Amino acid sequence: MNVAYRLQELGIELPHAAAPVASYQPVVVDGHTAYVSGQLPFVDGKLVTGKLGDDVTLEQGQEAARACGLMILAQLQSARLLERVAHFVKLGGFVASTPDFTDQPKVANGASDLMVEIFGDAGKHARSAVGVPVLPLNAAVEVDAIIALKA
Repeated sequence: MNVAYRLQELGIELPHAAAPVASYQPVVVDGHTAYVSGQLPFVDGKLVTGKLGDDVTLEQGQEAARACGLMILAQLQSARLLERVAHFVKLGGFVASTPDFTDQPKVANGASDLMVEIFGDAGKHARSAVGVPVLPLNAAVEVDAIIALKA
């Protein structure tokens, strides 16, 4: 699959890969597996902040998770790995939310659905979706990924 062509076909433009905000690597490859560090949601160049169940709606949370997914792809592109994606193994979704908010899986669908939209069956993955009290920089959502690479 030509990922660049598929993105163009869908009218999706990847953002610039964000620089790390602490002491870590955005992408680490071990054998044929890429581990992408947690990515934060930037929509129109602005970080999506706040909490689901308070000042961020479900729809905004889903858009934020999609933006995290786009940043995962941007990190893979920056590491020259995007065209080597064999399939997505797992996404981890972290959702800053109030104690009574229980739709974390619906929020994480924003990233999951993006991967299937772009990669088809190769975008299907295992996943966790966890509610947390706070994320770095007050981000509403953070998503990390484990990806199998072609040799």
